[in-house]
Order: sequence, then C-alpha cells, then structure tokens
Amino acid sequence: MKPFIPHIPFDPIVGEQAFPRVKPNVEETDLTNALIERNTQLTPTAPMQTAILNLVTRISGILDTIMLAPGNFEAAQIEEFRQVGSFKKGTMMRKNNVADLVVTLRTLPTREAVSQLSKKVIDDLKTQNPREALTLFPKPSGFEISSRDASVRVLISTIPPNLKRLDPTLHLDGKLMMQHMAAVRHARWFEENAQHTTVKVLIRLVRDLQQRFPGLVHMSPWIVDLLCQFAVMKTPSMQPLAINVAFRRVLQLLSAGLFLPGSLGIPDPCEGGQRCHTVMSLEEQDEVCFTAQTLLRVLAHGGYRQVLGLDGNASEIVSEMSVLNGIVVSPSTKVYEKHDEEVVPENTENEEPMPEAAPVKQEEVEV
Repeated sequence: MKPFIPHIPFDPIVGEQAFPRVKPNVEETDLTNALIERNTQLTPTAPMQTAILNLVTRISGILDTIMLAPGNFEAAQIEEFRQVGSFKKGTMMRKNNVADLVVTLRTLPTREAVSQLSKKVIDDLKTQNPREALTLFPKPSGFEISSRDASVRVLISTIPPNLKRLDPTLHLDGKLMMQHMAAVRHARWFEENAQHTTVKVLIRLVRDLQQRFPGLVHMSPWIVDLLCQFAVMKTPSMQPLAINVAFRRVLQLLSAGLFLPGSLGIPDPCEGGQRCHTVMSLEEQDEVCFTAQTLLRVLAHGGYRQVLGLDGNASEIVSEMSVLNGIVVSPSTKVYEKHDEEVVPENTENEEPMPEAAPVKQEEVEV
C-alpha cells in the first residue's frame, strides 16, 4: 500500500524566512482596535459571569458532598466531577450563559440513578435558598439546572470498565458518555496549553464568525480551540502573536487548505495525533476553505468591519459580490462535487481509519 504523505499548507508566519517581505509590516492599529471592540461586545458582562459562577460553585459544593459524604443517598456513587467547556476555558460568549460539568459515576449510569441524582442536587439547592426560582431539565446526556440568569449542564459519564456493561434499555448512551470523557481530556489540555489571553480572545472571535458565516460552522468547538492555539502559539520564535496577526493567520491557514483532504492539518493531542479535521466531510472541508478565502480577501481590502460584524449584518459578503475601496471582491465558490457512487469521502486508501463517533448537537456538550 502506498504510504500516506500529507502536504503542508503554506503558512506566511512559518515561511517568512524563506519568503522575506518586500515591504515592511504595516501597522494595523485600526484592525487591532476593532478586534478588541468586537471581543468586548462578545464577552459576558460582569453580572452574567457572577451569576453563573455562583450557580456552578453551589452545584459543585453539593456534588462534592455527595461524593465524599453521601449519607442516605445510595442511587449512585460519584468517582469525580470536573468543569469543562467554554466557561471553564474562559471563552464563553455573551447570551450563552451556560456552564458544563462532567460527573463521572463509579456505579453504572442508569437513567433512574441520574434522575435521583438530579433531584438530590436541585433539592439541596432549594434548601440553600428556598426563594430562588430553579428549573430542572432532564437531558439524554444528563440534566440541566437553570436559574433566572444562568444554567449549568451536568453531563454524565462513567469509569471506562463500565462502558462494556451498558444496557441501552437501562443506561445512558455510551457514545455520549465517551464524548463527555473527551470533554474532560480537552479541558485538561486547554488548561495546560492554551491559557494565553490572546488565544481565548481569538477563540471568541472565530466562534462569532461561525455564527454569522455558515460556511465555518462545520468546525467543532474543539477544532476551533486547536486552530486558535496553533495560530497564536506555533511560531518560529515560540513567542505568541498579536491578536491582529493571529486573526489574519487563522483565515490564511484555512484559505491555504489546512483542513482539506491530504493536508497535514492539526494533530489532535487527545486522540493519538489523529488529524482533527477528518471528522468533517469533504463538502464541509471545502466550504470551510472557500468561505475563509472570501473573508481573507475582504479583510485584505480593508473590509475588517464587515468581517467582524461591526457594520451590522454583513453575512452576504461570502455569497454576493462586494466593492471595498474601489476593489470588487467576488465570493469564492465550491470546488468539490460529490458523485453518487462515492461512499466514504476521505479515509479509504492511504489514510488512517476514523473511529466511529455519534453526532452530537453542539448545544448539548461542548468538547
């Protein structure tokens, strides 16, 4: 079998020594200020952060008590629990005041046990403050507790030996719980490798792009985390880039085909180095690439306010012709055409097979 040799997309930051600049760097004060302004608009307000921190702290305290001194509660035994997702990472968006906790059970995760655990938690919360309006929502992944200003999703997992003993008629979905385990691994990696402020700001900005430009939505939150950490921290000097340079680099990397078939991509540090973008179909990889190409050209011709959404809803710039400072920018179009006889899009002949993974809606668990 012919060995798989990935190509490395062109990266202006890494290739600057081989391709020196003809002109010196231009100061981008306006772009930097616009990025900071947009980040401020996207960051949750202080009252929102206080409300969710308060709810997370109280629920964590109750879970800690159940784990260490369960008393009469015998429905389930907690092995550990851990904060995950955007609240833990410090990348939470405004109007999305939701935190995630993964609770790993030592006992088998039956639906009845999870129901009893959720009732125990909300009863203890109401005992602490009887006047507080709290709502409990059972979920396939666990349960959610909401107050007036914040919500906490409790995502249930179990210890690995239990995964082989699951009964679909009695227990929670095993694939969901494996994804919750992955969320814990992602949170640990992020805590060790992506704590730089610029990384967190860039993640928030890229997620904002996803909300306004559908072509980028195919990148999961975990792919966005890896991409932004790479764009800021992976430099020849090992020094983090400024936010304006890193933001442009994200679009340059995607435009150059970082997440296209055959690309080296970004190895997933939590999954044995498997290329993270192979979870996307070929159509999705193509759409991410040509959407980023259009945005990069708009940015290059001074349209940063349209890209950042500071001049109202400018989502049409990726689908319609636009004129910026006298320059006509036509949107890029798709290249890949799927044929009817095609079944498996990418991992067939020369590439490693992908493990099965059940699709999970992004709002259920952010991994």
